[in-house]
Amino acid sequence: MTSRVSSGRRGGCDELTPPAGRIKIGAKGFGGRKWGGLAMSEIAVIFPAAGKSSRFGDPKQKKIYAELDGRAVWLRAVEPFVNRDDVGQMILAIAPEDRELFERRYRASVAFMNIKVIDGGTQRSDTVAKALEVVDSRCEFIAVHDAARPCLCADLIDAVFDAARAHGAALLAVPVAETVKRVGTDRFTAETIPRQGLYLAQTPQVFRRDLLFKAYAQRSRVGHDVTDDCQLVEAIGHPCAVVDGSPLNIKITTRDDLKLAAALLPLLDQPRREGPAHPYSDEQHALWEKLPKLKPSDLFGS
Repeated sequence: MTSRVSSGRRGGCDELTPPAGRIKIGAKGFGGRKWGGLAMSEIAVIFPAAGKSSRFGDPKQKKIYAELDGRAVWLRAVEPFVNRDDVGQMILAIAPEDRELFERRYRASVAFMNIKVIDGGTQRSDTVAKALEVVDSRCEFIAVHDAARPCLCADLIDAVFDAARAHGAALLAVPVAETVKRVGTDRFTAETIPRQGLYLAQTPQVFRRDLLFKAYAQRSRVGHDVTDDCQLVEAIGHPCAVVDGSPLNIKITTRDDLKLAAALLPLLDQPRREGPAHPYSDEQHALWEKLPKLKPSDLFGS
């Protein structure tokens, strides 16, 4: 069961006036932002990125490493969260076999954005479960965002974060607009499914910490066919509030999706930066001098 919460920005990415006092890229987080007069709880964001990309159709690389207007898909998925004062921790879970490639290509970006990189699991839920093991104890809420969703707007993050604080669990979703057919194994239509009340789930999906931990502790009861985290939270009896998402917040699955994302990028409100987009773009910038000195074990935990 879900309840629906309107973001007031249905299907769009309208720009909100940002709160003052954004922290710098590379900062540790836990900055205590205030929104609407209330202190924001700290949020950990998990980015599952350990999939095989079997439907992407490129034998040379996985979809999250494909370039989208000069930057990897996973980087574009992470960037909207980097400068947020309410985000205290970011965890990227990659496939173990990708570690050498990842460290070679992205070590500087990981250090610059202060992301913790861990090995993911075989299934998506296994990957999130491993990330939960390293979530900072100070984070009261946990968001899960697909590393293959590179077209997310800041106002949608604001809306789903606020809904999670109000209801304990929330997700972005868009109503089904097309006619839905159930098709048999013979590729002939079997029935038409009424679309009233049907929504397509998106991410971020955001949960109170205790709810998500309880849901994952009991995930074996749901079985192996777990496709998102709300499914597990629903299984323990807690409804998830539905916040209006956007058709622009697409997930990269095929190479055609990558082309569509490239066309959508100019339509999005780009996040404001207080520093360079890449650590080597301006080595004399003050942010570069203030970056935390991290050991490899801090960045690439096992």
